[in-house]
Amino acid sequence: MTLAHDVAGDGPSTVLLLHSGVCDRRMWDGQFHALAEAGHRVVRCDLRGFGDTPIDRPHVHADDVRALLDHLGVERAALVGSSFGGEVALEFTVRHPGRTTALALLCAAAPGHEAGPELRGFFTRERALLVDGDIAAAADLNVDFWLGPDADADARELVRRMQTRAFELQLPAPDEFAPGEVEVTDADLAAIGVPVLVATGAHDVPDFRAIGDRLGRLFPDVRRTELDWAGHLPAVERPEETAKLLLDFLGSPTA
Repeated sequence: MTLAHDVAGDGPSTVLLLHSGVCDRRMWDGQFHALAEAGHRVVRCDLRGFGDTPIDRPHVHADDVRALLDHLGVERAALVGSSFGGEVALEFTVRHPGRTTALALLCAAAPGHEAGPELRGFFTRERALLVDGDIAAAADLNVDFWLGPDADADARELVRRMQTRAFELQLPAPDEFAPGEVEVTDADLAAIGVPVLVATGAHDVPDFRAIGDRLGRLFPDVRRTELDWAGHLPAVERPEETAKLLLDFLGSPTA
């Protein structure tokens, strides 16, 4: 099965947008066409268990991404990953070398990170609500926990819908269909030679700022920035400003 996806633009370079774990490809509404209008070919997808892509078998997200690029005839792409999508982008880059031209990591998760007390407490509360069958309350918890102060009512409702959809797909899935893990070490990450943008939010959970600092020390070619206005989902909180951030990093290609 090919991941559900959209394609815009026909430029000479491809940008692949990978969503966070509380969202799906709709989170990129504010950047998808802006990047295409700047001259890129832009792909956004729903990873397995999100949006329009069901969970139908055991899988490795990084391999699903490779299969999508193969399906589209794309040999190399710049990867933009938000949170969980950032971790998938890192796993893809390590697992399938030579296929990534640049990495833009927005409040990214990372392999090997041990959750701190605030993040562990969130997962405990979320798990209790889901055990009780209260999906609506679990979705509301995610909205309140992940979005920063600049998220308006429309952004909050979008995240609520996306997270609810993820619960609907993931909760009934059998355990044997869980995603496979990809082993990635700090040495693997330090060997990534492409340009990397590492952006974090000043209002985000401390874990992700710590991950940003760790990644900023590992990569040989890195641009490290902290967004003083952002929570965990800058692409949803300030769509136009996030589009400008990505365009400044990725540039406007020429044929």
